Amino acid sequence: MDQNDALAPPVPDAPGAPDAAPVRFDTKIAVVLRDDLLPWQELNVTAFLVSGIATSAPGLVGEAYRDADGTAYLPMLRQPVVVLTASADVLAAARVRALGRGIPLVVYTRDLFATGHDAANRAAVAAVRGDDLDLVGIGLRGPRNAVDKVVKGSRMHP
Repeated sequence: MDQNDALAPPVPDAPGAPDAAPVRFDTKIAVVLRDDLLPWQELNVTAFLVSGIATSAPGLVGEAYRDADGTAYLPMLRQPVVVLTASADVLAAARVRALGRGIPLVVYTRDLFATGHDAANRAAVAAVRGDDLDLVGIGLRGPRNAVDKVVKGSRMHP
């Protein structure tokens, strides 16, 4: 079992059942956005960051949804995502703290707004040293207390 498997939250006995007890996850998912983004950029960055988290470990995505008519819908993450905002300096510090704690990150840099596909995105990130990345967003998932310490200085998105 790798580190990410150990962080996967337990599956509740009856997901979605009205009488199911609330689930408290041992892990926390956080997205931190730079506080100077335009609304369309916030949404774009959040979508990309969450896609990285959703694919980072088995068990993070739940079962497909189905309405009363039997129409199937794609599954979603099984636990809530907190969306925060922060200055460029706080984002950079959060990146360093996460790496120091061994918490895997997904990053989005300002350069990615000008790229058009996945390979170009990876090339844009690879061209810049980690400390010099112009971060506009990060996403992470890890133990609740550790994530809280990593994102210290950020605030809830309005």
